[in-house]
Amino acid sequence: MAKNASDMILADDNFVTIIDAVKTGRHIYDNIKKAIHFLISTNIGEIVAIFLGLLLGLDTPLLAIQLLWINLITDSFPAIALGLEAADKNIMNKKPNDAKKGLFADGLWGKIFVEGTMIGVLTLFAFSLGTNLYGLEVGRTMAFISLGMLELVHSFNIRTDESIFKVGIFKNIYLTGAVILGIILQLIVVLVPQIANIFNVVLLNKQQWIYTIIISILPIFIMEGQKMLNRIKWNEDSTSTIKKKIQVIKR
Repeated sequence: MAKNASDMILADDNFVTIIDAVKTGRHIYDNIKKAIHFLISTNIGEIVAIFLGLLLGLDTPLLAIQLLWINLITDSFPAIALGLEAADKNIMNKKPNDAKKGLFADGLWGKIFVEGTMIGVLTLFAFSLGTNLYGLEVGRTMAFISLGMLELVHSFNIRTDESIFKVGIFKNIYLTGAVILGIILQLIVVLVPQIANIFNVVLLNKQQWIYTIIISILPIFIMEGQKMLNRIKWNEDSTSTIKKKIQVIKR
């Protein structure tokens, strides 16, 4: 009867077990949130690239088979790896999650939409640049490679709200492995003629690769800038709150 009526049951006589259980629960919740955040933002990026291209009257930037490959390879492996992210060292210093709030509370939907739009716009930029300078086939190839690389690179941004250079960009070995595997598979599609014909892509020259790589790594710098602005805003809000409390105490 006691077990049925209780909210928590200890299987041993060590109360530290409660702390470990709470830490594990928060860790699992955070990793599920990261994986969902990544998957939805990257899928929105694909939708934005196609839909915005149609609105602008452009040729289709990506073919169906190319989108299928992106969803199967560059989406799946990083999402699984994010689910294996180590627990944040400050995870127990955070406030408890409000049970009444959903998974997308506290502005997560906004982040997902902005990040997805960023990926979609950069993909469309790669397509437009390639098409205008070199032709439709090169443009689609640049868009295809850029979208895959953008998603792989963006997976590092999802790991933490802090700077990835501060927490260590390669600290999650599973994510590092997933990104390397994704890059290798993406290159195989373009470099092996038999596979390239299936995906309707062409071999890029040196200059085209440079354009594609620069576009692909932009999310790192864009997101780092956003994180910096968020930290500045948070510090300003904290300072303002402290000043108000001091004024109240003086009164």
